[in-house]
Amino acid sequence: MKIKSGLLVFILTTVALLLAVVDHYAVPVHVGLLSFTRWLVWLSMIYWAYQRRSLTSWIVVSMFLGCEIGFSFPTVALHLNTLSSIFLRLIKTIIAPLIFSTLVVGIAAHSNLKQVGRMGLKAIIYFEVVTSLALFIGLAAINITKAGEGAEIAVQQAQEQRAEKLLAQRGTHDVILDIFPENIAKSIAEGQVLQVVVFSILFAMGLAMVSDQKRKPMLEFCESLSEVMFKFTNIVMYFAPFAVLGALAYSIASFGFEVLKNLAMLVATLYAALLVFILFVLVPIGLIIKLNFRKFINAITEPVTIAFSTATSESALPKAMENLEAMGIPRKVVSFVLPTGYSFNLDGSTLYLSLASVFVAQMAGVDLSLGEQIKMVLILMLTSKGVAGVRGATFLILVATVGDMGIDPHKAFVVLGVDAIMDMARTGTNVLGNCLATVVVAKWEGEYKD
Repeated sequence: MKIKSGLLVFILTTVALLLAVVDHYAVPVHVGLLSFTRWLVWLSMIYWAYQRRSLTSWIVVSMFLGCEIGFSFPTVALHLNTLSSIFLRLIKTIIAPLIFSTLVVGIAAHSNLKQVGRMGLKAIIYFEVVTSLALFIGLAAINITKAGEGAEIAVQQAQEQRAEKLLAQRGTHDVILDIFPENIAKSIAEGQVLQVVVFSILFAMGLAMVSDQKRKPMLEFCESLSEVMFKFTNIVMYFAPFAVLGALAYSIASFGFEVLKNLAMLVATLYAALLVFILFVLVPIGLIIKLNFRKFINAITEPVTIAFSTATSESALPKAMENLEAMGIPRKVVSFVLPTGYSFNLDGSTLYLSLASVFVAQMAGVDLSLGEQIKMVLILMLTSKGVAGVRGATFLILVATVGDMGIDPHKAFVVLGVDAIMDMARTGTNVLGNCLATVVVAKWEGEYKD
């Protein structure tokens, strides 16, 4: 009987991880045989990926192999973060020209400015409803598990230093003002995706208002630029498995699995809450719009996997745009909704913020009433918007929220011990939610039919 490839990789991964656990806890098995068997399993997985000749397969294998390298060779793994840094730098060079060119072509080529306003309104309403549901699910989850009650977790020196570094880099941010660019070159350099979107929309509107003679050369340039940037993306994506391997190897070597002992309940609560959010919010939305789930999953698997393993939404944006367009969604919808969602539709991050804020309060022994928790959620509805381009934004919002509740902000530092593990889940959910939002708006506009 022929074993399906997905089942095979699951079996091989399970065997490898079990052998790693046996090795770690010094179960009396011949050490040489144990190591040989474990690496034989990894080699089998590499061969499986080679046979599949799929980038997604290589990324999945690289995720597990990165964990193995970080676990077995921590000294080497601490230097592998360079691989993910190279990949992220290359991705950042793609985002601004890709968004600019696709938005300009999508808006100016059709000259339908009313549709742009209509799409914007529908997208914002959808974003607000879904992120609000995410906030309340996070609130419910932490109140059910009470993961922070009775916990006595000391803030480690490394967490203290990292937190202080993030707080030192904090600037003053006006949620409304920061939407609009003052210098497009500065916006591109700082990775302010929303500001690039706003500039591109205004530029496209201006272009749509000029004569055909003036418009045509710029449209041809933007069309050519967008095609080149998609090809650029395809080239850069060949480096994705190495970036994934490096990112996970570095995370495991830096934080290890031991840190989960004290904060395992928080991590488990977050993952469970995100699963509930996907099953009871995103899946029903898909059913309501009669989504072709198989087609959608095939399109988003690669970008969501990249986002999860690198814990960076930016790394998945170019591939998500390309795959959604290949799925049949018009470029004008993809190029508008998806980048905008990166600032306004952070489902995973907003769920985490409500959950983590109450966790810190529980840990500090502060009993928040239902009214106080709802007030906190209402504040988070505003503060969690438009800060995606700010480094360490989620942690900064958490510290500010905890401070507003009258709790020592230093209590929040403890979550940095497992932040890397939680960041993967919330980032993957962010990308998944934004991909679904793009399909929803396309359906509402009558621009996409399965």
